[in-house]
Amino acid sequence: METKKILVLCTGNSCRSQMAEGYLRHFAGNKAKVYSAGVETHGVNPKAIAAMKQDGIDISSHTSNHIDEYYGIDFDFVITVCDNAKENCPFFPTKAQKFHHNFPDPAKATGTTEKIASEFYAVRNLIKQYCQEFIKDNL
Repeated sequence: METKKILVLCTGNSCRSQMAEGYLRHFAGNKAKVYSAGVETHGVNPKAIAAMKQDGIDISSHTSNHIDEYYGIDFDFVITVCDNAKENCPFFPTKAQKFHHNFPDPAKATGTTEKIASEFYAVRNLIKQYCQEFIKDNL
């Protein structure tokens, strides 16, 4: 069976797309090669790393990548995880099936450390469920 190539796109490739990349890799196993990128690069958010680690997924070695780095790759699936990326995504020549799901941005959470952490956990759980279903339905 051919390994599918999945690209997850977000604005800054720091939170939502990183979490989605982690879960898609986890659920796909060796059936897919998963990449994530942004229309900008903001570095991987330490709170996203912590939220994922709390669920047993290590994304601490992930890098924040710009979409331009992936122009030569023929993706099977492109998933945008925020409206901004969907609207501002440069033309991406690909035969990929496109999917979109707008997840709230946990990096915009304000308040106490606990409140911000719980926002990251809530978004992480939404992304986890989405990724699990995506892999089940598409691979």
